[in-house]
Amino acid sequence: MKNNSLKAWLYLLPAVVFLGVFMVYPLIDVLIYSFQEGFNSASQTYFGVGGYNYSYVLHDPYFLQALKNTFILVFITVPLSTAISLIISVALSSISKLRNLFQTVFFLPYVTNTLAVGLVFMILFKQTPISDGFINTLLGFFGIAPIDFITGPYWAKMLVLSLYTIWVVMPFKILILTSALASVDQTYYNAAKVDGTSRFRIFTKITLPMISPTLFYLVITGFIGAFKAYSDAVALFGTDLNANEMNTIVGYIYDMLYGNAGGFPSYASAAAIILFVIVLTITCINLLVSKKHVHY
Repeated sequence: MKNNSLKAWLYLLPAVVFLGVFMVYPLIDVLIYSFQEGFNSASQTYFGVGGYNYSYVLHDPYFLQALKNTFILVFITVPLSTAISLIISVALSSISKLRNLFQTVFFLPYVTNTLAVGLVFMILFKQTPISDGFINTLLGFFGIAPIDFITGPYWAKMLVLSLYTIWVVMPFKILILTSALASVDQTYYNAAKVDGTSRFRIFTKITLPMISPTLFYLVITGFIGAFKAYSDAVALFGTDLNANEMNTIVGYIYDMLYGNAGGFPSYASAAAIILFVIVLTITCINLLVSKKHVHY
């Protein structure tokens, strides 16, 4: 038994070393930095230890704006992208002909460069001296006045960012959900059809419970990915996100390290730990909810 345990640990050793070096150690290091007040990157010195960095970050209007943007983005894009992906996946699963073609078409945005997709979205929504943009042209047919989606009202910018985020994450979710739907045992469906069960009841009582682990996985990874959003906002609104009121928590951390407000690793570390605690809390809540609604 001892030899088997030793052999098992030897197999796990590469993964344990990798996780320790690239995840556990950096996390501990960031935690230490977050309590070092006035840390200087050049001299590697600081003048005190305490919670001032957290106090500063939590009272910084730029961080509060980034926090607000991130939460709005998370709680809009994750449910919507998952629901739309599920609808599309169910539709694809019901198509026998050209199913592979449609799956490829829906998956294309996932293999396209994020910044390239952002540029396309910006062109669609941005007003220029020549035109009001393609989307505003469409809205004009319904009598709606042109809206500046890129530099205009906050709600308009958040709408574009949310649509862009949903568009980017949907292909991966469609691929995973389509595979999950294909793995459901057809015996359940055949038995339900024999009993004359309606399609809606089949979907809610058979399909959803059978793919609930996959849905839970997508929700968890969706929350984590949305909390780490940054490149999406840069692709649409440029690098000066604070001026556009469209920064995210990750963007704030980057700015504190390298951006216009760069040179404050202690503040960046404190913001990173706050983000870690938020993501961990949301994940734990999802795990608790999953015990009642996820069927393995």
